[in-house]
Amino acid sequence: MDHYLAINRANWDARAAIHAEGYMVEDLLADPAAISEVVAFDRPRLGDIAGLDAVHLQCHIGTDTLSLARLGARMTGVDLSPASLAVARELAARAGAEIEYVEAEVYRAPEALGARDFDLVYTGIGALCWLPSIARWAQTVAALLRPGGRLFVRDGHPVLNSLLGMVVGEVHPDSAQQVAMSGPGDATPALEFPYYEQAEPIVWREETTYGGEGRVTSPESVEWNHSLAEIVTAVLDAGLELTSLTEHDSVPWDALPGLMVLDPATGEFRLRHRPERLPATFTLTARRPG
Repeated sequence: MDHYLAINRANWDARAAIHAEGYMVEDLLADPAAISEVVAFDRPRLGDIAGLDAVHLQCHIGTDTLSLARLGARMTGVDLSPASLAVARELAARAGAEIEYVEAEVYRAPEALGARDFDLVYTGIGALCWLPSIARWAQTVAALLRPGGRLFVRDGHPVLNSLLGMVVGEVHPDSAQQVAMSGPGDATPALEFPYYEQAEPIVWREETTYGGEGRVTSPESVEWNHSLAEIVTAVLDAGLELTSLTEHDSVPWDALPGLMVLDPATGEFRLRHRPERLPATFTLTARRPG
């Protein structure tokens, strides 16, 4: 199954230079106190991380890793893409931040990090879908945490990952009494992809990327979805204690083009019509006992 690593590594290598132009890199360099919109959203639930030893799994080009370092954590970033890490290292150097970056895919992170342990494992938005086994991910997190250490993950909600925008073709019988329902010709989210983790992945081929302008030269990628219960159960089975679980109606990218609207205040997208229908992202926190 490890063939997926080569495919996804090439895809993220191809995105790195585009994202270096399209992410808020220049904003972070212009203001030494600036943090990414993603980490700004996370900050109320993240709490005080000053002085913590923290590792950011699937850190990509390091904008969130740098932001966490600016909140006072001693940061290590891990990613499978050497091109992404080259951008991350350059960003850290230009920002004057001491951040260690290690090339490794997630499941091999404990070995690549020399069996070190951490106060905080941070997994940012858009990460879990690249992993075939959520149970192995949770076991990896547990191996990286020292006693009393904690996990913080915010990611796309598995319901969102199951959706595709579709056009309604017929009048639903209940529409007479539920007048807010979508009608013929209306675009609406529809469940088209697996909600539960499957052995076989979803394979995509996309020559554009959400994070900037330019052609992705290795456009194929491989993804898996993991249900919310599967994620929670994996965390518990790995010996961690769940401390919070929150669902949000917004996501940092235009996940359903044509159906979502940007909130300029947060930089997040939510459904244009009846956003209360969709859990777009979730935040989960847990701790290792001890």
